[in-house]
Amino acid sequence: MSIDVAVRIQAELGEGPTWDRASSTLLWVDVLAGEVHRYAPARDDDAVLVLPQHVGAAKPRAMGGLVANLRDGIALVDRDGAKTWLVYWARDGVRGNDAAVDPAGRLWAGTMRYDTAPGGGWLARVEPTGAAKVVLDDVTISNGIGWSPDGTRMYYIDTPEQRIDVLDYDVDTGEATGRRPLCAVEGTPGSPDGLTVDADGCVWVALWGGAAVRRYTPEGVLDRVIALPVDQPTACCFGGEDLTDLYVTSARTGLDEAELAARPLSGSVLVLPGLGVGLPSTAFAG
Repeated sequence: MSIDVAVRIQAELGEGPTWDRASSTLLWVDVLAGEVHRYAPARDDDAVLVLPQHVGAAKPRAMGGLVANLRDGIALVDRDGAKTWLVYWARDGVRGNDAAVDPAGRLWAGTMRYDTAPGGGWLARVEPTGAAKVVLDDVTISNGIGWSPDGTRMYYIDTPEQRIDVLDYDVDTGEATGRRPLCAVEGTPGSPDGLTVDADGCVWVALWGGAAVRRYTPEGVLDRVIALPVDQPTACCFGGEDLTDLYVTSARTGLDEAELAARPLSGSVLVLPGLGVGLPSTAFAG
């Protein structure tokens, strides 16, 4: 196994990698810079679109362009950067964080308070029509979201809880019920951040402050730990032609000069080739 640098960059808070199958590119964001990046491995090119607000996540749209989880709500973003609000829920001190698209094309978008006050965020389901429903409230730092290969399970992380949760999922209705712990993330420094699910149904999670990604089986058993050359990996996804490359975003925010000197790749996007096989992403249907 090798660990390579896909994008050597000093992102403050790199997050939310998603492999866009339509363009064979990796979408990712620098939250605090308000930047959406599109990395094309074939050209080794990382194009940047700057948005007017902090952006927690950006995902492909089936009709072209992006859907973005911004500070004040969910926006549709055209190729030229023009923005149209789909859902506007601005609240003082709150911003959008991680988001994911379910197998039917719905967006699940989380929020958090800038001061990370307990219970200050929520997780909402956003239909392609723009209809939105808060499914989980009293959330602190809404993070990783993903689905099992058959779509019957939804995985979710509220980072301070130090665990991965699982819910029963109905793809036809978008209902997520029966939230319960899949596993505690313990035994090492770091907190669970973004996640992805592979073709075997295993859950990969990035450990913020833990300098590693971990894989858990569908039964919640830890079966793999991979150390990384960054202290704050934030999220991961599978990409590449055969979905066999694991991309990992990372952050520099909060690190002092000595820590940055010791970990010069902090903020870069890493790639771990041939690590497994991922699931194809779904574009937002709105």
